[in-house]
Amino acid sequence: MRQSFSVGIGGAAGQGVATPGDIFAKIFSRRGLHLNAYNAYQSIIRGGHTFLTVRTGPDKIATTDGRLDLLVPLNQDTMDRHMRLLSAGSACLYNADLIKPGNPADGVQLCPIPVSKLADISRNKVAQNTLAIGAGLSMMGVGFPALESVLEEQFRKKEKAVVDENISLARSGYDYATQNFKPFAWPLPMTDDRYAVLSGNAAMAMGGAAAGVKFYTAYPMSPSTGVLHWMADHARKAEIMVRQVEDEIGVINMAIGAAHAGVRAMCATSGGGFALMSEGLGLSAQAEIPIVVIDCQRAGPSTGVPTKTEQGDLWQMLGAAFGDYPRVIAAPLDIADCFKLIPEIFNVADRFQCPGIVLCDLLLAEGRLSVDPKDLDFHPVIDRGELITSNGSGEHEAYKRYKITDSGVSPRVIPGVPGHTHTVSSDEHDEDGVLISDEYTNSVKRRAMMEKRMRKMEGIAASIPPPQLLGPANADVTLIGWGSTYGVIDEACELLREAGISVNHLPIRWLVPLHGDAILELLRGARHTIIVENNYSGQFARYLRSETSFVPNGNIRKYDGEPFLPHHIVEAVKEQLAGKTNLSVPAHEIMV
Repeated sequence: MRQSFSVGIGGAAGQGVATPGDIFAKIFSRRGLHLNAYNAYQSIIRGGHTFLTVRTGPDKIATTDGRLDLLVPLNQDTMDRHMRLLSAGSACLYNADLIKPGNPADGVQLCPIPVSKLADISRNKVAQNTLAIGAGLSMMGVGFPALESVLEEQFRKKEKAVVDENISLARSGYDYATQNFKPFAWPLPMTDDRYAVLSGNAAMAMGGAAAGVKFYTAYPMSPSTGVLHWMADHARKAEIMVRQVEDEIGVINMAIGAAHAGVRAMCATSGGGFALMSEGLGLSAQAEIPIVVIDCQRAGPSTGVPTKTEQGDLWQMLGAAFGDYPRVIAAPLDIADCFKLIPEIFNVADRFQCPGIVLCDLLLAEGRLSVDPKDLDFHPVIDRGELITSNGSGEHEAYKRYKITDSGVSPRVIPGVPGHTHTVSSDEHDEDGVLISDEYTNSVKRRAMMEKRMRKMEGIAASIPPPQLLGPANADVTLIGWGSTYGVIDEACELLREAGISVNHLPIRWLVPLHGDAILELLRGARHTIIVENNYSGQFARYLRSETSFVPNGNIRKYDGEPFLPHHIVEAVKEQLAGKTNLSVPAHEIMV
């Protein structure tokens, strides 16, 4: 079992839950510890219930696990909701002036902090937060200088008096805990490693910058807005033009215009915004202008549950726009992969002059993960494909923008290059771009152009790697997932093996084109297959069946807005192996 330590901080929106989480995350990562953080919050600006979990440890941590070692409730509601997640050896730090602890399980240490005696709460409404941070780190065995350094960094943009006040409060909490509370049996270790802490949104934005994106446009829509924030913050330094547009129709058309002019262009949205982009996506395909669109899925339909996660947009991506056209769709496996995937999909989109879609979700977009900076390649291979940027020298044959080729890919030119004048439109056209639908639709030319475009799919499929089976080939159980379920399935496999169940894992990253034959070959010898996904209808199971006729032995699905935890999958696998069901729908206990 992975050695880990989990901190849960909860309160109402506006009580400052995020700041303690950021501070804990920075301290953990700078001690050389891995971490994963997930914030379960509501769409209300003030009030409601917010619960942030930060899990850390010396082993790789890809997911939270639903249990807590330290609970920091900032109000009574959080105490009442989450006290039951504490077990022997864990602790609860709380404001003794305002919160009643209830009845904890045996072995849980209650740690009341006399906030009004340690701080002037009439002047500082969030003093309990800083006191709890200091107290918690004392109990974890972390030296105070580490906290002092992070506090100076956290509040450096404020007046010195604010920095000094927070350091003083943290010291008071630290000293009080040292004198009055029992330290945890497992003090946090420290290594020589140092990790960066990234959200998926920041990772995708950074991946775009590394890929050479020079134009980014978006309309703010959670959970994709973090990409826009990063781009806006770093636009000048990264030499990227960033535009916030009035709606997603304008967003995608502006991105297509920039890409047509020759730069790499990217945009991001969620399912509702992507619906408005659909027609523009067809323009990208028809005019053969490469762009990359990020869809950060959230719980639908309509505005649905804006601050909750789901994998419910797969079929929307598969059916986006109308007619048949080449495209590439990929789903990052974790937050580090959010960075790596962007340059890869840009290379494919550029080489084959088609739209690329990144199918992320809130779990990754707004989650946080420790990432080794050495694993982030800021100078990836960049392949712009057959892009003409100058007229060279000598005589040239008449330029045909949509020249019919064996690969389906025609040499693309940046507008303005002498000798390469051509027409670009959303209508079907001949090789030179002239429309064929105005006076007489030439069916032969239409068929030839359609086949030319669709031949690109063969090249795209050859350019992306097939999935690989992780674990023993002859396992009793094969778990199949796609995108963000990668980390939780990986840990669930570890727990199942410890329970004596042989298991392997088939994660799917590239969705279109789907390597159906390779998947069937990998599953040929599988004894019991189960597909795991965060949606109601089993969208990937349906897609895999439509492409390959493969039907799994069972399914595990979750659609309550919260992500899977490892034990959900472990319990569901055991349930299905016992023959009780072939469809498991775990309940999420944290937010109940």
